[in-house]
Amino acid sequence: MNNSNAVPVAMHSSLLPMILIGVLFFVFGFVTWLNGALIPFLKIACQLNEFQALLVTFVFYIAYFVMALPTSAVLTRFGYKQGMIIGLAVMAAGALLFIPAAFSATFELFLLALFVLGTGLTLLQTATNPYIVCIGPRESAAMRISLMGIVNKGACFVVPLLFSAWILTGMDAYSDSALALLTQAEKTAMLSELSARLVQPYLLMAVVLIGLMAFVYFSPLPELELDDPTDKNTDWRAVLKYPQVLLGTLTLFCYVGVEVIAGDTIGLFGQGLGFAHFGSLTSYTMAFMVLGYLLGIVLIPNWLSQQQALVASAVAGMLFTAGVLFSDADSFAVAERLLGWLGIPAVPDPVLYLALL
Repeated sequence: MNNSNAVPVAMHSSLLPMILIGVLFFVFGFVTWLNGALIPFLKIACQLNEFQALLVTFVFYIAYFVMALPTSAVLTRFGYKQGMIIGLAVMAAGALLFIPAAFSATFELFLLALFVLGTGLTLLQTATNPYIVCIGPRESAAMRISLMGIVNKGACFVVPLLFSAWILTGMDAYSDSALALLTQAEKTAMLSELSARLVQPYLLMAVVLIGLMAFVYFSPLPELELDDPTDKNTDWRAVLKYPQVLLGTLTLFCYVGVEVIAGDTIGLFGQGLGFAHFGSLTSYTMAFMVLGYLLGIVLIPNWLSQQQALVASAVAGMLFTAGVLFSDADSFAVAERLLGWLGIPAVPDPVLYLALL
C-alpha cells in the first residue's frame, strides 16, 4: 500500500458508505458480545467450571493482543478496503469452525474457533475505524463516532436476546439436578444435542459475513491513503514525558477490563444465582451502556465538564462494585423499583449492580 500525505477522502455521497460502516459496527458488537451468552451455554454443554468457561473471553480477546502487529502488516500490504474483506473472510472461517466444534462438543475446538473469529474481528476493526473520519466532513467526525458507538452497543443489546430466544429455550432440562438423574450415556446424548444447537446460528453468521465480503468488494468505498510518519527516527520513549498519556492509557485499560467483566460475566453470575433467563443478562449491561452514551452526548460539555463526568463515573463505579459485593443475592427490591415500571423482568440486585457497572 502506498501511503502519502493524506487528504480527506472525497465521496459524491456519504450515505451508502455510512450505511456500510454502520453495518460493520453492528457486526463488531454482535460478534463481540455474543460471548456473554455463549459462556454460560458452553459451561453446561461442555461441563466446564467457571475458570474454564471464562477461557472463552480470554481466548477471544488475546487475539487482539497477539494479532495486532500481523494485522498492521496485512493492512500495509493489502490496504484498508482489502483488509476489511480479509477480516470478514477470517471471521467467516471462525464461524464455520463452530460447526465441527458443536457437533463434537469439543471445548478446545470452540476455543480455536473463537481465536480465529477474534483475529478476523481485530483486522476488520482496524481496517474500518479510519473510514469513520473519512466518509464525511472532518468537522462532523465526532458525531459519526458517537453514532457508530450507539449502533455498536445496540447490537450488543440485541444479540443476547436473540441467542436466548433461539438457543437457550428449555434449559431446565439441562440443570445440574436434572442431569444428575441421567445415566452417563443419556447425559452425553443430552449434552451433544444441546451443543449441536449452535450449528445453525453460526452457519447463518458465516453466510452473512460472506455476503458482507461481497458488499464491501463492490461498494464505493475508496482505498485510504493515510499519513506516513515524517520523522522515521522519532524516539517512542518521548511519550513517557507526558504523564497524562500514561494515565489515560491505564484508564482505558481498566475501563475495557470493567466493560468486558460487566458484559461477559453477568450471564455466568446470574446462572450461579439460579436466575432462569441468564442468557439475556448481557442485554441489561448493554442497555445501561447505551444510556450512558446518550447521557454523555446530552450532558457533556453543556451541563458537565469532562473532568466532572469522569469523577462521577468513577464514584458511581465504586458504589456499584460495592453493591455487587455486598447486596443480598435473594433480593429483587432495587431492581423492581428501577425496572418494574418499565415492565422489564426484575433481576437479583447484585446482577443489576453489575449491569449498571
